[in-house]
Amino acid sequence: MQNKKVIILLGPPGSGKGTQVRLLQEKFSFDCIGSGKILRARAKTKDFTGKKIAQYVDKGLRVPTPIIFNMWMNRMAEIEKDTKNKGFIIDGSPREVFEAEMLGMALEWYVWDKTKKVVYLKLSEKEIKQRLLNRRMCQKCGRLIPYLVGFKDLKKCDKCGGSLIKRADDTEEGVKERLAWFKREVLPVVSYYKKKGKVIEINGNQSIKKVFNDILKELK
Repeated sequence: MQNKKVIILLGPPGSGKGTQVRLLQEKFSFDCIGSGKILRARAKTKDFTGKKIAQYVDKGLRVPTPIIFNMWMNRMAEIEKDTKNKGFIIDGSPREVFEAEMLGMALEWYVWDKTKKVVYLKLSEKEIKQRLLNRRMCQKCGRLIPYLVGFKDLKKCDKCGGSLIKRADDTEEGVKERLAWFKREVLPVVSYYKKKGKVIEINGNQSIKKVFNDILKELK
């Protein structure tokens, strides 16, 4: 049984989780097993479960946690066999307390619960709204351009040179709905981990580099 490092990254919409996941992967060569990524891959299969998941995803419905748990276990079994894999990042999960409990069981099964770190990117509601309402997306490659120093003055995508547009759901109403969902579902997960004394809280209202450096300091 290999001793893998596990990072659970939590944060509100607009906190830059995706960017930090990418930086952590580049730094440690970690895998990422976010629920969304696993679900999209499974939805492409043509068996009963794959088709069922595709139906849920297309309708914007939440796939039942036991189904997600089963996919986690399958993915973790692959990771456990990979002798070159030193660890992984869980992004986009857990999305509710029950899911956090199920994830805990999966990690305990592989004896990885002792090596996990829960990182929470904390951001004020005012900052969340400002970032989501002002960020842009590349029309060509889909890259999200954050509303941060070094990015907000870009005229074109810094990755492919594509035109920048506003995401269709980055509206006052869309942001309001996402914030309500975060408070209702994800904040209780943060509280769940805090009660266990396992949350590394990072000030998300900083530059991307500063947030990343703060995470690295806490992971040592």
